[in-house]
Amino acid sequence: MIKKVPLTELRNRMKNFRKRMDISNSEWEIAVIFSKINLYYFTGTMQDGMLIIPKHGEATFWIRRSYERALDESLFPSIEPMSSFRDAAKSISRLPDTVYLETEVVPLALYKRFQKHFPFKNVKPVDPQVSAVRAVKSEYELSLTREAGRIHQHVLEELVPEMLQEGMSETDLATELFSVMVEEGHDGVCRFGMFDTEMFLGNVCFGESSIYPCYFDGPGGNYGMSPAVPLIGSRDRKLRKGDLVFIDVGCEVEGYNTDKTTTYMFGSSLPQFAIDAHDKCVAIQNEAASMLKPGAIPSEIYTTIMNKLDLEFLENFMGFGNRKVKFLGHGVGLLIDESPVIAKGFDEPLQEGMVIALEPKKGIENLGMVGIENTFIVTVKGGECITGDNPGLIPVY
Repeated sequence: MIKKVPLTELRNRMKNFRKRMDISNSEWEIAVIFSKINLYYFTGTMQDGMLIIPKHGEATFWIRRSYERALDESLFPSIEPMSSFRDAAKSISRLPDTVYLETEVVPLALYKRFQKHFPFKNVKPVDPQVSAVRAVKSEYELSLTREAGRIHQHVLEELVPEMLQEGMSETDLATELFSVMVEEGHDGVCRFGMFDTEMFLGNVCFGESSIYPCYFDGPGGNYGMSPAVPLIGSRDRKLRKGDLVFIDVGCEVEGYNTDKTTTYMFGSSLPQFAIDAHDKCVAIQNEAASMLKPGAIPSEIYTTIMNKLDLEFLENFMGFGNRKVKFLGHGVGLLIDESPVIAKGFDEPLQEGMVIALEPKKGIENLGMVGIENTFIVTVKGGECITGDNPGLIPVY
């Protein structure tokens, strides 16, 4: 049975988007959406086509493939088939000079094909407005996010310790973990907005693997399978007694993600200085979470936390060596990397219902990455953690 996004949900999303556009760009007349994630957000189906949103009048989802599937999956009120952009262009009586597009994701070749049939003169980005609307989750969205968090907690805090076996490879653990998460209800995909980013589950690392360089914009690293597939985990790195195990993975339910990092001490305890560094990361997470209230400014949360940290701790904090990231947390939703970001430059106040993953971490030479990550909902009482309360460094002896 197909679970459809409720029509009231779709209508509210469109209403909120138009309101946001009216406030930020009062002169707008038409916006066009191409990306699969945003198409799903506004229509409830992820087909190949485009959504034309006029300032006045009904928005229409023009579908190249599959029109039939869209009718099965979606309650969106206006869905039409097209064989090319020419078909959709006939429905536009007057095209304004400026069209708003997702400039972050629309390729130049697609842009040119579209403009051939829609000869507008100027283009402006619609990405900030869509991102801002998506950042505030409805109760429907939060219910799915909470379920993802429940699965995340159950698997990482309760089931993973039983999976860890001396001599297994990172790949062994990653594939077993993936199978278990899907069995528990995970959709099986991890989606990111960062351009041209591939990801399988997340980072599953033993020891120093978690601080190995990688292109991904996060504190941790990963050996990966090979230079061609710097993902999943190494077939050659085997689990040994005394290893720090670092698991940073996403979990998705009906499109909505949570993000969580849990660490384990396999076979024996870590040195006390590593445990102390980890405990400080947990304290940082908890302090930042207490600030996740409506009206709080993300950049101020970041500055407040960072200004309290001494130079010794800041070395290899949020990365390792020169590969440090400049944030403490990030929004989560249909993508794992969404707005808002707990970082400098993000000055728009938080709103109730936003979902943010906090991930203070610190690299330690020859040991790996300690620290934690959990997903929180912004509430008037501060961040509500929905992915579990275990502080990590779970002993598996």
